[in-house]
Amino acid sequence: MTATTAPVKMQPKDFASDQEVRWCPGCGDYAILKAVQKVLADIGASRENTVFVSGIGCSSRFPYYVSTYGFHTVHGRAPAVATGVKLANPALDVWVMTGDGDGLSIGGNHMLHVLRRNVDLQIVLFNNEIYGLTKGQYSPTSRQGTVSPTSPLGSLERPLSAATFALGAGGRFVARGIDTQQGPLVEVLKRAHAHRGASFVEVFQNCLVFNDGVFDEFTEKAVAEERQLHVEHGKPLLFGKNRQQGLRLDPAALALEVVTLGQDGVTMEDIVVHDETNRALAGMLAALEPPGPVALGVLYCAPVQDFTTAVFNQPAKGSGDIVALLKQGKTWTV
Repeated sequence: MTATTAPVKMQPKDFASDQEVRWCPGCGDYAILKAVQKVLADIGASRENTVFVSGIGCSSRFPYYVSTYGFHTVHGRAPAVATGVKLANPALDVWVMTGDGDGLSIGGNHMLHVLRRNVDLQIVLFNNEIYGLTKGQYSPTSRQGTVSPTSPLGSLERPLSAATFALGAGGRFVARGIDTQQGPLVEVLKRAHAHRGASFVEVFQNCLVFNDGVFDEFTEKAVAEERQLHVEHGKPLLFGKNRQQGLRLDPAALALEVVTLGQDGVTMEDIVVHDETNRALAGMLAALEPPGPVALGVLYCAPVQDFTTAVFNQPAKGSGDIVALLKQGKTWTV
């Protein structure tokens, strides 16, 4: 009789590597690392089948700090490397860790195509609206007027919305979280992992050295209830201390507007119910910005066949003979 041993349940600490975590004290990246380690434990991930791929930037130090396989790659190219990893071994659980500079500037082209192709990856984008590792230059998501070494008179550029970009690129799962909100962030990351295909999660992350407090207008405890809209599929889009505020569709403007229950005849019948399969609604939620509420949670989730499955289901042609393949069709003798 052969004895069997029950698998040992992993704890978050089991996914911590032996490397010293070297981010600035108080950096939001610590909270994201903690959330991811908890997710890995909760979903029953195995270290030998998990891979973290990153590009360049503060966020891209991530693979050093998790006890799994990992690649610290070239600036902006993490999606391309991760695609190769996933196609080489579809059984691997592959995560892409990137930032607003790495993923949306030099890596914007790669990010667009990995979302369009719907490669089965979890993509976590740390958005602090600044280049932190290279000492505070403005990034694609920096707001107009941002003063930095590369914009000493204030940035003239209009910022890129990460969630809107992901939706426009054809992403089938787009979500948002806040670095310090562990409970909601962990749940969003679990949903991202459960989604088959490219999952895009934007995490609002505070850079206390070069862009401290940039999200205070909706993350500070004193204003959080009035400025955060936590969306849930099938539930009305309500927020506020007493959940008396909500979003109504303005048919004339084809946009969402903030209304207050009980005022001007507004009732629950007027409040939009969140449908995470509705891309148009997701786009309107992603476009909300202060002084209105900021939408958090799963904005869009509408699975279709992922690229990895499609590649391996594609019918093979020919005999598999490489010599015959090279000699088929038109050939020339020199």
